[in-house]
Amino acid sequence: MESGDSNIIIHVISVLFNMSWQIFWPLAFGLILSSFIRHLLPVDTVVKHLGKTDAKSLTFTTILGMVSSSCSYAAASLSHTLLAKKATLANAMAFLVSSTNLIVEMFIVLVALMGWTFLWGEVIGGLILIATVGFLFSRFYPKEVEQELRQHIESAEPTKHAHSDCGMDMSNMKHETSDCGMDMSSMKHETSDCGMDMSNMKHDHMDMPAQEETGLMSKITKSAGFFQMDIAMIGKEILIGVVVSSILIALVPQEGWKALFISNDVGLPTWLHSLLDVIIGIFVAMIAYVCSVGNLILAAALWHGGISFGGVIGFILADVLTIPMIGVYKKYYGKRPTKWMVGLLFLSILFTGLCVDAIFNGFGWVSTDQTVRTLNQSGFGMNMTTVMNLIFIPLSIWYYRLGKKANAGMGMSM
Repeated sequence: MESGDSNIIIHVISVLFNMSWQIFWPLAFGLILSSFIRHLLPVDTVVKHLGKTDAKSLTFTTILGMVSSSCSYAAASLSHTLLAKKATLANAMAFLVSSTNLIVEMFIVLVALMGWTFLWGEVIGGLILIATVGFLFSRFYPKEVEQELRQHIESAEPTKHAHSDCGMDMSNMKHETSDCGMDMSSMKHETSDCGMDMSNMKHDHMDMPAQEETGLMSKITKSAGFFQMDIAMIGKEILIGVVVSSILIALVPQEGWKALFISNDVGLPTWLHSLLDVIIGIFVAMIAYVCSVGNLILAAALWHGGISFGGVIGFILADVLTIPMIGVYKKYYGKRPTKWMVGLLFLSILFTGLCVDAIFNGFGWVSTDQTVRTLNQSGFGMNMTTVMNLIFIPLSIWYYRLGKKANAGMGMSM
């Protein structure tokens, strides 16, 4: 191996190590916090309010999404289940958006990587997107296409899904032979990665732990079960996302990223420049996306490469429009319903990216390159990152083992 090749490999490994070191503690903290929220919130009461689309139902849907797993396939599975439980299409799509973009672990990693401005951009963008999705899907999704969608769901509903890997279904939970008491309704193994059920969880094999316990340790054990399932479901996605993003960051120079975007020197009107950047951001996400949290590193690379603020937000929000996800939609809903779904989601994300860009640029809130975290920070030294990792590495290992033991006791080892 030539010295040049070995230097490139060393550089990639160095970037990978530094990136992993930067995001470990915020990711672990976010997932642990999310597991506690999911355990404590009575989500089954939320599901009862999704039969019509209004401000109240969208609020409930947003909360339900925020406490669900960040895995995109989990979001797709649960939104499918909500539709099977007769939720409106608008509410199901709003859930899909909120569960992939308004989650605690994503917020914490976003602040650690890119700063508070991007956090508020994501929060405001997520809320605008939910409202937009609610409006467009309730007003413009053709009724005959929706009927076709629901017929497709009903035709796939019979209890044949005995071997889904690990998506918790919220309907027809009678499948005694599923790996973990969870259903992902016709996802056929290759895409049934991780949907989590949050209603009708009264079944013996879903109570954590099986025996009734009281006190703080019982709550911690039950929450750890959710944490362990999240890691089992999305751990590989996050790892692949970090590896792919680190390779791109290490090998693609900043000028290479800038070649993707429209230069400010072209002299285009501001609105057109913003429109093109958001469209580019969405299409890059459709091709390069791996997982919601892991992809934030690539979002940081795009920002440093020169994409607009709205383009970054559009890129992050487009995690529901990736090529693998579109394939899942086709299996769930059929080709024609999926085409309308993808089209309305694309328009919703495009509108949201433009709104966020206009709002943040209009008020002068957009960060400059100097105010954003350095993309490839050094992982060494006694600093905040090191202290937090020294706390969260052993804590997360203990918490994971606790959750694995609790789940194994119920035949839910994953």
